[in-house]
Amino acid sequence: MNKILLAFSAALLAAACSKPQEKPAAPPPRVENGAVIFDPASPQIASLQTVAATPRTDSAIRFSGRLVWNEDRTARVFTPFAGKVLAIHVKPGDAVKRGALLAELAAPDLGVAQSEARKSEQDYALAQKTLARVQELHEAGVAPTKDLQAAQADAARAAAERARTEARLKSWGLDARNVDQRFALRTPVSGVVVERNLNPGQEVRPDAAPQNGLFVVSDPEHLWFVLDASEASLAAVRPGQEVQLSASSLGDGHVTGRITQIADFVDPQTRTVKVRGTVDNADRKLKAEMYVTAQIRLAAGEGLLIPTSAVYLRGEQHYVFVDAGGGRYARRKVQVGPVSDEHQVVLAGLEPGAKVVTDGNLLLEKIFAEKD
Repeated sequence: MNKILLAFSAALLAAACSKPQEKPAAPPPRVENGAVIFDPASPQIASLQTVAATPRTDSAIRFSGRLVWNEDRTARVFTPFAGKVLAIHVKPGDAVKRGALLAELAAPDLGVAQSEARKSEQDYALAQKTLARVQELHEAGVAPTKDLQAAQADAARAAAERARTEARLKSWGLDARNVDQRFALRTPVSGVVVERNLNPGQEVRPDAAPQNGLFVVSDPEHLWFVLDASEASLAAVRPGQEVQLSASSLGDGHVTGRITQIADFVDPQTRTVKVRGTVDNADRKLKAEMYVTAQIRLAAGEGLLIPTSAVYLRGEQHYVFVDAGGGRYARRKVQVGPVSDEHQVVLAGLEPGAKVVTDGNLLLEKIFAEKD
């Protein structure tokens, strides 16, 4: 029995001696002189990813937007009269010249205006004849001066009324020769009929017209683009600047547009600023309301480029962590510039080639804040 116990004890002792000893845990990181320092054997080092800061090169910023009709080359045609549609002379897609007839309306109110103009013309002619006769009699000493003054006043009133009624008709492109109650809707610009919002026999009224008018005529070879620019990118945008526009209809190609206006306010909902410009569309591949992507090329400027993930904000100051070697990660204050293609421009605080932490910098900041 003693021999069995002795053998069992010897076996346990041999097993204990052959069991590998566990490695001691690496000491926790420490903070010294503005840096987080890890023991070289710390497994946490493997989780910290770094990227070298590089000098700026030519870059691009991109915006999303859409195409709209060029309002400088677009007319929305309304009617100043209530009436019935007698005839429609164009359909969507028709090319028209300035002054072309679009539709005709039967407008009773126009008839009243035409009648007033005709009546004022007759009244003016009669007043002139009366004035001439009274002047003749006055010169002969037959008519008193007061009759002459009254005739002159009547003639002046008739002239004023004739001028008013004629000017009213001229504002609609009409004259007083006809009293037919037919009002012709004409286009004030050349282009293409892109929208028609009336039908034969329809009753129309000025106060109940469609929002875009009875007709929309525009030049599809010249469009506007409207882009949404973030506040941070406004420094790179200016009127007169060229932009490259791409759209699904262009495939891998693009067209060149030019910025003409930057809005003076920020949209409170999207926090973006509207940027508008013009683009030629001679081949008609672009369509109004089509979504586009705009790209602005920027020349190389001062500063360095690092991934945006390397920069974090603490209070009002931006920081990065730099791999100083030997498990040492130094925290640096940096002065930042604009963001371009998911890269942050750093204007001060870094030197070219510095390895900034892109994954794990918030862990370093937590250690720094706890042990600083």
